[in-house]
Amino acid sequence: MKYLKNLLIIKIVLIASLLTVSCDNSLQERVFSDVTEENLDFENTDYRSVIAAAYSPLRSIWYNNYYLAQLTSSDEIVQPANGSGWDDGGVFRRMHLHTWTAQQAHVNNMWNSFYNGVMNTNRVIEQVEKGLLNIPTSTSSESVLAELRVARALYYWLILDNFGDAPLVTSTAIELPSSTSRVEIYNFVIDEINSSISFLKSDNSPEMYGRFNRWAAEALLANIYLNAEVYTGTSQWENVIMHADNIINSGQYQLETTFKNTFRADNEGSPEIIFSIPFDQSLAGGFNIHMWSWHAALRDVFQMQATPWGAGSAQGVAQFVNTFDENDGRLYDSFLAGPQIASDGSPVLGAYDKSGEPLDFTREQPDGVFSGEDEGYRQFKFEVEPGAEGNLNNDFPFFRYAQVLMMKAEASLRMGNSNEAAALVTQVRMRAFDNQADATINGADLLADSVYEYGYVENYEIVDPGDQSSIEFGGMFDELGYEFAWEGHRRRDMIRFGVFTTKSWLSHRPNGEYRVVFPIPQNAVDTNPNLNQNPNY
Repeated sequence: MKYLKNLLIIKIVLIASLLTVSCDNSLQERVFSDVTEENLDFENTDYRSVIAAAYSPLRSIWYNNYYLAQLTSSDEIVQPANGSGWDDGGVFRRMHLHTWTAQQAHVNNMWNSFYNGVMNTNRVIEQVEKGLLNIPTSTSSESVLAELRVARALYYWLILDNFGDAPLVTSTAIELPSSTSRVEIYNFVIDEINSSISFLKSDNSPEMYGRFNRWAAEALLANIYLNAEVYTGTSQWENVIMHADNIINSGQYQLETTFKNTFRADNEGSPEIIFSIPFDQSLAGGFNIHMWSWHAALRDVFQMQATPWGAGSAQGVAQFVNTFDENDGRLYDSFLAGPQIASDGSPVLGAYDKSGEPLDFTREQPDGVFSGEDEGYRQFKFEVEPGAEGNLNNDFPFFRYAQVLMMKAEASLRMGNSNEAAALVTQVRMRAFDNQADATINGADLLADSVYEYGYVENYEIVDPGDQSSIEFGGMFDELGYEFAWEGHRRRDMIRFGVFTTKSWLSHRPNGEYRVVFPIPQNAVDTNPNLNQNPNY
């Protein structure tokens, strides 16, 4: 399996570097290679290598991009400055305070990554339609086109989710595109997937690893329908359940026996992963969460080759971490806490405000702007194996089976089937608790208010509780947090449950309903007069 993954990654790196179209902010095409459609030898090129270009931009969406934007704009993760730095002109602080602007790095990088994916996919779709690819008789061109259209739909889902109105571009022959409404993009995405899904391969074979088969497309549809009311004003809970059931009934996937298995460094064989983004520390870097969450001294704890950056920064918001049951194994399977001991048994020492003192990661933070070098629990969900470099080998589980069960549970709960929802959530919880009775919950638990203690914090204390209204289905909201910490779901969940722009946490106070979408990057607006900036930006 490791060999097959590396073979896939090599193809992605080599061919994507030849065919990748780099988008400037106006979406005008620029090709940075002497190897183009006109001179590439398609006849003798494996078609799988060419379609890999459709997936390669997904490896760029992590640091100061989509992933970090989803985490640090939420009540789950914060990136305060500390004695080692991490202010960076306020770029991380603005995400926490919801004061980002159209010049924010996260905003610009998201836009470019998503539209790189769109344009790469458009190019390969046109190559298939022109009959340029050497597709074997065992695979139909209809199947390849279906896969590419679903991959493009993924990018457009991320675009409509994060930006709302945006250009809808379906060819490489473009000039200056106009904005398309969020609802129109939503309808396009749904139609594209539904019209493609019957042509997709249904097997969960190594050949389809990191690619869209039918079940990955079903998971994408379920995710989009789960948030349909946010996008269009009309809920689609029945469709969430239908597509979740299709995956469940396929028998292709199952929960890992232990929670941590899904996030191992060698997780490409996990039966829980439905759609992954493959990484390799040497061949395909980009996933480097340990470098910006961990303290440099942890190199000696985990026998790493790379040294994390300063004291690290990304950490769990204490109010979020406090929602976990101490008996829930996901707490310390997700967060690194407590005294840190080097591999030789000696205590690891601080280097800044704790210089010479044992490093002991504590839960509470004085606020969300500046913290001590060992304040705040750090990332521990994704394994950092001995000898780890600046990039990790772990593949990122973009869609996994536990998410399918939880999407069905939430949709069932919202439709009034609380007992069914509780049974599904209990199924997910079972592997996280030593005591089966502790894992079992009922419908009333999911219908209850959230246990999150919201409020504005100064000097470790909540000094302004802010909005304290109950969160409908708050127990379900909490369960999503326990299962999916560090996976980039929280911003979207908070918006769906109505708390993203209403609640206070750490140094964050509500800063406008319009913050449910990010602004169009200012460079894009300045270079394309056909684009309209999102309201209030």
